[in-house]
Order: sequence, then C-alpha cells, then structure tokens
Amino acid sequence: MTDASRYDGMTLNERLAVADLINAYEAAAKARDRAKMVSILRKVGVRDPKWTVDTQLQNPERYDQ
Repeated sequence: MTDASRYDGMTLNERLAVADLINAYEAAAKARDRAKMVSILRKVGVRDPKWTVDTQLQNPERYDQ
C-alpha cells in the first residue's frame, strides 16, 4: 500500500485527522500560509493540493477561516 492509497475513500478532514495533521492544517489556514497548507495536503495524498488550497483561500467564509 502506498502512502497516498492509505487515504483512499477518506474526506480531507478524515485524512488530516488520521495523519494527526488537522491542527497544523487549521493553523496554517488561519495564518493563510499557502505553502504550508499545500505541503500538508501533499502528505495526505491530495491529488491537486494547490487547487484545494487556492479554493479555500478564495472562499474563507465557506471554510471557516
């Protein structure tokens, strides 16, 4: 099993929780630290982390930032 495949079928929050990165991701999002957010999402196998992060940063009210 590859690192990325261990997260197959999980939501983003589930991936972050399983990897014990949810607090780090939330802190990076609150700080609007795009590079850190992208780095964390890569660790949990998100296929297009830049798109995900950019979407979240463009819509902070939707993503509780």
